[in-house]
Amino acid sequence: MTAWVRLARGWRALAAIVLLAIVGSAAAYAMRVSPMVLEMETRGTNAVARLEVQNLNQGNLAFETRITRMEFDENGNVVETPADEDFLVFPPQGVLPPGGRQVVRLQWVGDPELPAAQAYYVSVNQLPVALEPGTVDNVGAQVQIVYHMKALVVVAPPGASPNVEPVSVRPIQFQPQPPSEGAPLPPTVPGVEVVLRNTGRRHAMMAGLGWRFEGVGADGQRIRIEVTPEELNRVIGTGYVPALGERTFRLPLVDAFGPQPIRLSFVQ
Repeated sequence: MTAWVRLARGWRALAAIVLLAIVGSAAAYAMRVSPMVLEMETRGTNAVARLEVQNLNQGNLAFETRITRMEFDENGNVVETPADEDFLVFPPQGVLPPGGRQVVRLQWVGDPELPAAQAYYVSVNQLPVALEPGTVDNVGAQVQIVYHMKALVVVAPPGASPNVEPVSVRPIQFQPQPPSEGAPLPPTVPGVEVVLRNTGRRHAMMAGLGWRFEGVGADGQRIRIEVTPEELNRVIGTGYVPALGERTFRLPLVDAFGPQPIRLSFVQ
């Protein structure tokens, strides 16, 4: 039985976050950042990575980069702290013409003997551009949508590897997010809460594997539910589990498990 995961529309992916800030201006601009996930090492050729910024719309695109270290609090929420000093970024800012592209080079200059993998966000922030004379009339200001896009960057010691195992798997009633802000909460659906522990020195991207749940359903019958990597990516993003750390994930399923133990295995 395959679990067609019911998506929570309000879920925000770990690898790519777009924040929209409204400022007074005349036109909307857009940009693309790729790739959205970069894996680096503290030494050697893999201590350098590149991402590309592309201007998709008409008009110049001014941007700057910022780097923050990513940690998780006891509730699994991401906590960011400034960490520009851990990387050499070139160029740190730029202006792109319509359709223009810029390759941004990242070089690790932090601790070459990093004990375990560390995650960062590289934020590419669009900057407001000056209005041309005559683009705003006397009726009122228009708006410009300013994009801030984040790429996930993980730096690991060379040769390090992950070692992930389930700590607990328990049935829950999964609460989808409302389709829009202020809308009433939709009905809950069957789901599971999974705690994964990584005792390795390298991070793990667990959404690249299939997850197989086996146990006894609420009706007392044995069931097996498989969640594909495509379904996992839509719900939990990359499934990032930090080195020497834990993550808690909550998934909706097509069937409800009973209170008996649930076995979780990972499928290539």
